Amino acid sequence: MSYYTIGSIVKSSAPILFLTSFIGLFAGQIMNSHLDSLISFPILLLLIPALIKIGGDTGSMLGARLASAFHMGLGTTRIHKNPVVRNSLIAAFIVGIVASCFLSVVVWIVGMIVYNGIEFTSLFSISVLACLVELVIVYAVTLIVAVASHKFGLDPDDTVIPIIATIGDVVGISAIFGVIALLEFV
Repeated sequence: MSYYTIGSIVKSSAPILFLTSFIGLFAGQIMNSHLDSLISFPILLLLIPALIKIGGDTGSMLGARLASAFHMGLGTTRIHKNPVVRNSLIAAFIVGIVASCFLSVVVWIVGMIVYNGIEFTSLFSISVLACLVELVIVYAVTLIVAVASHKFGLDPDDTVIPIIATIGDVVGISAIFGVIALLEFV
């Protein structure tokens, strides 16, 4: 139980939090470099925060489930065939996609009220496609970070959630602007 002292928790968590702070600055710079898109398509200011939370939050939920499985001795062997990992991935993916669809409807309704009309299919396409890209990348990173932290003796509870939440921000913002550029909305 010596791992769970104040000093050991601070010692293991501080480097991760410093790293994620710098990665968070990078996410802000990505948004800053796309100001023209934000000005010409202001509904993105409603979509971005909620959409990046979907990837980060569901990835963190997945990471917490994997960390719990690792603490109990499950999931560390044959990870590609493990039902704990598979079921956790499928459940997190379903939650993420459903949340993305719901988000696109809510943002569309707000857009109709505030911006006097916005095309639903455009908003839905941006939301769902960006979320798909974000979820695939974030879940892959979640698996890697959870397994690596467990393998190297770090507590996955201390590493996975802050790293995945921050990676979710960067990947989510990049995915939104990538989908907009790909579909030529701006």
